[in-house]
Amino acid sequence: MKEIYLAGGCFWGVEEYMSRIDGVVDTEVGYANGTKANPTYEEVCTGTTGHAETTYIKYDEKIISLEELLTRFWNIIDPTLLNRQGPDIGNQYRTGIYYVDEEDLYLINKTLEEQKTKYTKPIVTEILPLKSFYKAEEYHQDYLKKNPGGYCHIDLSK
Repeated sequence: MKEIYLAGGCFWGVEEYMSRIDGVVDTEVGYANGTKANPTYEEVCTGTTGHAETTYIKYDEKIISLEELLTRFWNIIDPTLLNRQGPDIGNQYRTGIYYVDEEDLYLINKTLEEQKTKYTKPIVTEILPLKSFYKAEEYHQDYLKKNPGGYCHIDLSK
């Protein structure tokens, strides 16, 4: 099994979208690459902790490749928007790809280069090693499964 961490605005929609992909075996939402240990949602929302709302994705690379997973991720975000997706605004809603395996960086950058051909504005999605990840509160986990029809900036019908 492989792991990748993806930030694409509100983590509820990213988690739900990714959890529906064949080969994704586990997801969890949390706060990545900030400066405070074990932040609360309220603290992250202040914009002072530096965390991004992020979805942890565990996947079976025999079923889905990282390249395909990232292609699907790029399709649900606007990588040219800084610190926002949909109506959500703040540095916690920035887009990012946080990797744990250095060997994944080549494929991540390959997909980035492909995306650059699709936009006239610069892509601002962070591509960084994962420094920290803290699991979000339980009510955020599988939020859209628990609350069908709940808020989501991603078109989950795709």
